Amino acid sequence: MNRAIHVDAGDAVRGWILYDGHCGFCSRWVNFWRRTLARHGFKTAALEEEWVRQKLTMPYEELLTDIRLLTPRGELVSGANVYLYVTRRIWWARPFSAIFSLPGFNWLIHAGYRWFARNRHHISHACRLHG
Repeated sequence: MNRAIHVDAGDAVRGWILYDGHCGFCSRWVNFWRRTLARHGFKTAALEEEWVRQKLTMPYEELLTDIRLLTPRGELVSGANVYLYVTRRIWWARPFSAIFSLPGFNWLIHAGYRWFARNRHHISHACRLHG
């Protein structure tokens, strides 16, 4: 789902990666990649943060269904498309984007992401990664 939302783009941010801060796996993943993402112009924030909830204006349960990316132009990118968006903008990650943009592989990344998103709290719990 892409929809326009007004965002202040005052400081050359390429986007805000918005993740489920209560998901242990998601929090650890973002913490691991935060410096790399920042070097490439991406900031991170938990979906539970008040400014995020106000900016996105969607029901809380819907908000937490996917990782999201808010672009400087106010577009909202969700799910596996966030990974594709980011990897297209980091030179050394472009091969990932190219491969997973191909028809069969594109289906695979979207299906894999959907499965993971539905099960992330169980995976976090099983791996003792509590958010």
